[in-house]
Amino acid sequence: MLKFRRRISCSGLARVVTSCCEVSKKPKTVNASLTFRAAVFRVFELGTPKTTMSESLTVCDVDEDLIEKLKKFRLRKETNNAAIVMKINREKQLVVLDEEHEDISPDDLKEELPERQPRFVAYSYKYQHDDGRVSYPLCFIFVSPVGCNPEQQMMYAGSKTRLVQTAQMTKVFEIRNTEDLTEEWLREKLSFFR
Repeated sequence: MLKFRRRISCSGLARVVTSCCEVSKKPKTVNASLTFRAAVFRVFELGTPKTTMSESLTVCDVDEDLIEKLKKFRLRKETNNAAIVMKINREKQLVVLDEEHEDISPDDLKEELPERQPRFVAYSYKYQHDDGRVSYPLCFIFVSPVGCNPEQQMMYAGSKTRLVQTAQMTKVFEIRNTEDLTEEWLREKLSFFR
């Protein structure tokens, strides 16, 4: 018996199926075991996603209402900090609105985010430069905590680029621990965009 691994794409997420195969004496002939055949049948039975960025990542569409909300958020006139928190609806494979926050600091925002689930955040921040100037950068923060479901992490990671492009954001950051989301961290990240 010879063991080998095969990579199969199912619902946009790579699944590795290990099976035992019996190699016959004829060269290049492999008879797969029933376990492997059942796994392959299950993959085709589940089908494939609507859109994939690559073989291993599912790319979710962005909800139309959320697109409109993000457009308005980009053009907002208010001078306070504000955030739009987004999540993925797994059944519909859509990025949807989770929460909205007005006048919220980065430290308060981290308290609003789930500890073990990924989220996308569009954050409008009142940034006072060292020379006294004030700007209002729009930041995209991908929160992908350590310890959350790997399938969910892959779905969020695969959808991040499409959401950033749809929202037309240029200041894109990622954190792996919600405790890292502080005013000091954000100021350090924004200092690269002078």
